[in-house]
Amino acid sequence: MPRAEQYSPHTNLKWIVLGASVMISAGSIWYTNVLVKQLKDRERQQIELFARALEYTLAGQPDENILFVTEEIILKNNSIPVIWITRDGEYQYRNVDVESNWSEARKRKALDKELERMKALYDPIPITYRNELGETEEYGYVYYRNSFLLTQLTYYPFIQLSVIAIFAFISYLAFNYSRIAEQNQVWVGLAKETAHQLGTPLSSLMAWAEVLREDPGLKNKEIISELEKDIRKLSIVTERFSSIGSVPALKTENIVALVHHVINYFRPRISSRISLEVYSLSDTLMARVNAPLFEWVLENLCKNAVDAIGTSGRIAIKILRGSNRKIYIDISDTGKGIARSNLPLVFKPGFTTKKRGWGLGLALAKRIIENYHNGRIFIKSSEENQGTTFRIELPAEPSGTGQ
Repeated sequence: MPRAEQYSPHTNLKWIVLGASVMISAGSIWYTNVLVKQLKDRERQQIELFARALEYTLAGQPDENILFVTEEIILKNNSIPVIWITRDGEYQYRNVDVESNWSEARKRKALDKELERMKALYDPIPITYRNELGETEEYGYVYYRNSFLLTQLTYYPFIQLSVIAIFAFISYLAFNYSRIAEQNQVWVGLAKETAHQLGTPLSSLMAWAEVLREDPGLKNKEIISELEKDIRKLSIVTERFSSIGSVPALKTENIVALVHHVINYFRPRISSRISLEVYSLSDTLMARVNAPLFEWVLENLCKNAVDAIGTSGRIAIKILRGSNRKIYIDISDTGKGIARSNLPLVFKPGFTTKKRGWGLGLALAKRIIENYHNGRIFIKSSEENQGTTFRIELPAEPSGTGQ
């Protein structure tokens, strides 16, 4: 059963935060829309009052009331763009971007353009008056659009939400970077402590190997050479853990030879009922790698394949050079496969299908291939009860040969 709870993100908390953010955003937009509607109604009332004031000035005789209406209502409108047109086609306007030094043709073109904008927003308000016979006649129409303040208020919530979204995105990147840095520090500390702890028993094993080598009864047996191979392997493992956290030195290596070196060590240490085969169309495919770390990745993938197979099966490693100056290494097994729902979690720290395990092997493998070697590692294919294929991609050196 996969186990990754201790490292998995708090998904429920993320959804709660996202839901709260959506509610706050929706509330902000709703409240702003209420204010916008109220301000629109108020401006409509002001324009209607403006139209009535024009009617009053048209109908009345010059007196103090008309002077008051002109100065306190008509001339006081300094924010709402207004155009009123008489039945004779004469244009009058206020708060419209028209310069006094423009020619009449240019003014008329600008006013016509502004008039189209106003017509698209609101219905005009008619200006009427009573003629000498007491009959109501239309003098013209008043057109208007939103004031600059209302326009700003209309777009304000979207600007506000955009700023919040940008800030949240930057905060997420900063938090994610901090979390990754913290994870890296934990991994580096764990790796170096592991290397330190391995040092004492490794030194002891070397001493015991020397003692056994002097035993006359063991001189002609392979036990000493196999023991020394394992001691050398432990030394390499210790070196690998010690090098994690520092930038490893990359050298041009023959990838085919490295793969065969790993397989030759690995083959006698697994069940004889599991076949381990390597396929390559070329004996020389060169790439810049750190050999100890790269071999560790291959060992980790092979061990996982053995665990997935169980008692008997087949592991096939195919090495080829692509036309895009890439080297591809496919590690395929005939094991139990990976459930589709678990595919996105495979390289997450803490994910494991084993009863005992830290779930850091594939996460470290991904870090080694992608961060240190500028390559890629991913699951090429996987089917339950059919098997899994992992692919490693590495930049090929120009000197590499192959298909």
